[in-house]
Amino acid sequence: MRLRSDSTEMDGLRSNHPPDQSGRPAAGRRFKLPKIWGGQRGQAGVNNTPAAVDGRHSPREEQPQSVTLTFEQILKARHLCEASRLLIEREERLFRDIKETEALTQNQEKVDRLAEDYRQLEDLVLRSLSLSLTQDEVSMGAVTSAVTAIIQEMKQDQQWKQRPETMPPWRPCGWKKLHDVTLRNLVEQRMDNPSTPPADQQQGSSIRTDIERMGIQLKEDLLVVVDTVRSCYPPEMDICNFYARLYHQYLSARLRKIAEFGLGDKDCTYLLRWVNEYYPQILQKAELVGEIDAEALGKLLPKESLEPLEEQYLSKQQDELTTFIGRVLEEAKQKFDEGEEPTREDGCFDSPLAYDIIQLINGMVTSAETIVGDRQKAQNITCKLKDLMQRFSSFQSNVVKQNKPNSRPFIKANLGCIEQFSDVLHKKSHLFPKQVQEDCLLILVEMEKSARTYLLKPVHENLKHHYRKLGTSDWLNKDLFEKLLVSIEQQLQDLQGSIEACHQKLIGQLHQEVTAEYVKRLLKGNVRLKNRELQLKAYTTIKDNAESLQELFGNTGSKELWLRDVLTMIAEVLKLQDLPAIQMHIASLGASYPDLTEKHVSALLKLKTDFTKANRKTVKDTLLDCRDSKNTDAQPFFSTVHVK
Repeated sequence: MRLRSDSTEMDGLRSNHPPDQSGRPAAGRRFKLPKIWGGQRGQAGVNNTPAAVDGRHSPREEQPQSVTLTFEQILKARHLCEASRLLIEREERLFRDIKETEALTQNQEKVDRLAEDYRQLEDLVLRSLSLSLTQDEVSMGAVTSAVTAIIQEMKQDQQWKQRPETMPPWRPCGWKKLHDVTLRNLVEQRMDNPSTPPADQQQGSSIRTDIERMGIQLKEDLLVVVDTVRSCYPPEMDICNFYARLYHQYLSARLRKIAEFGLGDKDCTYLLRWVNEYYPQILQKAELVGEIDAEALGKLLPKESLEPLEEQYLSKQQDELTTFIGRVLEEAKQKFDEGEEPTREDGCFDSPLAYDIIQLINGMVTSAETIVGDRQKAQNITCKLKDLMQRFSSFQSNVVKQNKPNSRPFIKANLGCIEQFSDVLHKKSHLFPKQVQEDCLLILVEMEKSARTYLLKPVHENLKHHYRKLGTSDWLNKDLFEKLLVSIEQQLQDLQGSIEACHQKLIGQLHQEVTAEYVKRLLKGNVRLKNRELQLKAYTTIKDNAESLQELFGNTGSKELWLRDVLTMIAEVLKLQDLPAIQMHIASLGASYPDLTEKHVSALLKLKTDFTKANRKTVKDTLLDCRDSKNTDAQPFFSTVHVK
């Protein structure tokens, strides 16, 4: 929105007639009018000369013409800075001649007339300022002239303060203060009666409408100030920041009063959003950034006004989150109680529970961070998430406890939910207070452990009779292990139904548990490898079994390749015959698996019945010596293998 520029400023006007002793021009004041005036105003007082016959203007017409303007005419033309100069000249002449009180009395009529002229000029200056933001009601030339007049009068005030003579009764005139008060009143008037309606008057309360209208008015006015009014002022007056402070102070006072009303939740949210989001966005507009120091303005509302609003808003968000999660869990419980199974997607049991909750949490906290302007405060929305996660855990425990036909499908779906919750807690930690994040992850770890145990327990029960034959005299029979593999493959079919990531972990855990059961049965000592031939056969059997297990579980999703290495390293111990070689290998095994104990080493070496007790002690001492060099980041395994 641009205001029209004035082409009638008095720049370049020259006086041709000296004033008389009264302080007024003898016959007005004569000026050469620039041709840029144009129109009727430009022809006033000009002796016109007819155009030449050929239609061209005569050379005389092309020259600026002199006109005589009275003080009143200068005022009427809004040449306020020129009027100020005239009055200052009269003031100087008049008070140069007044030296004594008697002289002042004798010239009282001139003093009164000059004072009255100053009052007229002051009225017009303030009038021009009060219209400076109004389109088409005042020219920017008039505003520029008014500002120049103010600056001239400020300088004249300073000069009088340095003189010993008695000041004129209107000095100091204090026009800078009047300027500031006028602009403050202008801002208050415009904000009290915004001219621009909100974008949609059908939505929101009267409070919201009121704030929105003030915001629109503020934005449009500041754009006018920066785009147009700024050019009327010298840079040192910093008019853009002055106006910005006036609008900021007014809006802050109004919003403080609104905040005291006891707002409803929607109005509370809108007010916070206006303070922390919408208002900063206005000040960050490209047109304003370089001219207005937004940081110096500070917050629209003080801490004592903001805190109750923030508490109300965050409390409401917490309640909504609690209600939503409770409703989602109740819907899942109802489906389970009615015997329904979770829906399938791409062959996997799927539950929207985690997705819906995560979407709500992410939206709430992200939005709250903008609304309250503080991430840490926004995180408080999830401060009760631990209790809500406990409710989820209780629901799963109930599903396991009842062990209904639809329990396994629900647990498989829950594994996907646990995976999603864990993922968001790790990758979007900014949504949660640190303690809440840690507590929820612990709950999820226990839930995942419980879910896998529930799903794998019947598998191990069905494999139990195969496990018993491991580590017996029949163990070296290839057919025995083949039957175990066939049975495992059959059980794996029942474990299908979880999402891919969860299925891989579930199969990986079964892979590890079967391997641990294999090693445990082996270390029980029911096999006696009396000579090198039997030890080499055991080495070959274990290696082949390791490869077979890896192939079976790898083809069904397990990524635990390291389990093959465990069995291979155990087999190497049985193959080696030299004590130093066995010592080095046990040291390597202990470094790779820090939970390897002396009991495990002793049980393994006892399989080699030709290995003496003294040699076993030497090897165990080697394990103790290398304990400090163990890799603490290595994968634990032997802690799940219990030996006597």
